[in-house]
Amino acid sequence: MTGTAAYGRCRERVERICAAGGEARTLRAQLLGEIGQVVGFDAYAWLLTDPETCVGSTPLADVPNLADLPQLIRLKYLTDVNRWTRLDAPPVALLQEATGGDPSRSLLWRELLRAYGIGDVASVVFRDRFGCWSFLELWRSGTGPRFSSAEAAFLTDITRVVTRALRRTQAETFVVGGSRDRPPVGPVVLLLSCTLDVLAQTPDTEEYLRVILPPADGNAPIPASAYNVAAQLLAVDAGVDLNVPSSRLHLSGGLWVTMRAARIGDRTPLEDRDIAVTIEDTSPADRVAVFTRAFGFTAREGELLGHLVSGCDTKELARRMFLSEHTVQDHLKSVFAKTSANSRRTLVSRALGS
Repeated sequence: MTGTAAYGRCRERVERICAAGGEARTLRAQLLGEIGQVVGFDAYAWLLTDPETCVGSTPLADVPNLADLPQLIRLKYLTDVNRWTRLDAPPVALLQEATGGDPSRSLLWRELLRAYGIGDVASVVFRDRFGCWSFLELWRSGTGPRFSSAEAAFLTDITRVVTRALRRTQAETFVVGGSRDRPPVGPVVLLLSCTLDVLAQTPDTEEYLRVILPPADGNAPIPASAYNVAAQLLAVDAGVDLNVPSSRLHLSGGLWVTMRAARIGDRTPLEDRDIAVTIEDTSPADRVAVFTRAFGFTAREGELLGHLVSGCDTKELARRMFLSEHTVQDHLKSVFAKTSANSRRTLVSRALGS
């Protein structure tokens, strides 16, 4: 009964944190503090993801050896056991349970986590009908107990409210200002080896990496977001996952950037070719796509926004959507309510970042 009561109180605190809102990094840090009260862990990695491609972007992590980060990310993407892209119902999976007590079936555990002394991993995905917004990995030392079914049930219980809060943090990035006075991004390029070692980069790359994931004072930025996109390319090449190696992520103000990974050169086999990761302004169409997902638009509302962006008035909207002008106005009212925009101009400006 004591355990059940503790889970219930923790859920209430999680709900209050989620209701209070705030930016994504602060939200995750606060939630980790609460989760740790009832689900103990020794290390963690919590990444936001592109809602469509599921590729990780902005991480919040505490891992045993930061120098191993490229290898850690590469192995995570190449591991098919409890992969976040396949977790759904339930959205939580435990390593020991999924492998029947043989964690060596996991490439990540076999090649790296075993050396860290990790005994079990709880994997959580935060997904709703609008997309995949984040995934969380909690690691527990092998000297402690495995994650229990009660702990997994608690994590499952809070995923819906946390998912909603994480999606809201992404929606709020479109409301803030600050992108208009910033020069267009790139494309800037980071060149990685097939093992994700940094080989070269364009002059402006470091500046943008510092904004995406600010490093500790005096340190060079860690290109964790670039590692994720490149690792997804490795997963595609290995046939582990088919999602596009691309991720749209919030940079600052109302500015979003897109990171993409591609092989370069003509070495054979393919696995030996270096990887180029590009960073550039997210295109208007891609901004609109994330905007509609983040604000939870229906299919009709998303279609309406697409027409608004092209400059349609109410009459033209009605004609293109085969609706009455009255119904178009009803859809507009719903869109305004979801986005807190008070005019079509404001709505389009936020969606396009103009």
